[in-house]
Amino acid sequence: MHPTLNIAIKAARKAGDIILRYHNQIDLLTIENKAANDFVSEVDKAAEDAIIDELKYAFPDHSILGEENGEILGDDRFQWIIDPLDGTTNYLHGFPQYSVSIALYIDNEARHAVVYDPFKEELFTASKGDGAYLNEQRIRMTSTRGFENTLIGTGFPFKAPQHLDAYLDMFKAIHPQVSGIRRAGSAALDLAWLAAGRMDGFWEIELNIWDIAAGALIVKEAGGYIGDFSGRDKYLETGNVVAGNEAVFKAILKTIHPHLTADLQR
Repeated sequence: MHPTLNIAIKAARKAGDIILRYHNQIDLLTIENKAANDFVSEVDKAAEDAIIDELKYAFPDHSILGEENGEILGDDRFQWIIDPLDGTTNYLHGFPQYSVSIALYIDNEARHAVVYDPFKEELFTASKGDGAYLNEQRIRMTSTRGFENTLIGTGFPFKAPQHLDAYLDMFKAIHPQVSGIRRAGSAALDLAWLAAGRMDGFWEIELNIWDIAAGALIVKEAGGYIGDFSGRDKYLETGNVVAGNEAVFKAILKTIHPHLTADLQR
């Protein structure tokens, strides 16, 4: 395992320890609203601080982009993108589907990624060219050929209600063609599960960069495809994500295309 990935794993586990420390004491936490339907707690902040401390100790010159602290400037060739608690709403309700997401991009290319589920003790990792792993066991995408008998993941556009009608049209177009659609509430973990073969495809509207950055590399290293709603590689910029094996990726793109508004085609 690459030494840099080991540092990211150590940081993720430290954040996970903080998250688990409070998961049965939610009523004692201070919770704030960053925006409508967008919550942050002292756990999010403490977990992110722990990650930053670990990364800065090992790589003092690297830049860091975090959900809670924003951008910490450094050598912009090396950028860490972190989400200390993806699935905060789940966490605050005791719904055990949340994760820590950490990725390192070098010269704008994903090189190392960690998505850690502390509740289930599942560690998803990838380094460019070295494959994707769950607790050190190699994982691969499913090999389904199109939509038949597939399970598809998604996320509701609760932070972007202006896209709800378009999303529902996409949902209605996909739903009759697949075995099921699931919305679990942590996009980073959704992508990791997709890479592990627990789902066959995924799509979501207007995610943040820290929701996608690590999961995208894990999907790719598991043999999957990921792109924006036009199939391009602009998903980190637009936040619009489609992912799956080649056949499912193409099937989702084809199915949602008639329902894209002008804003979603950018």
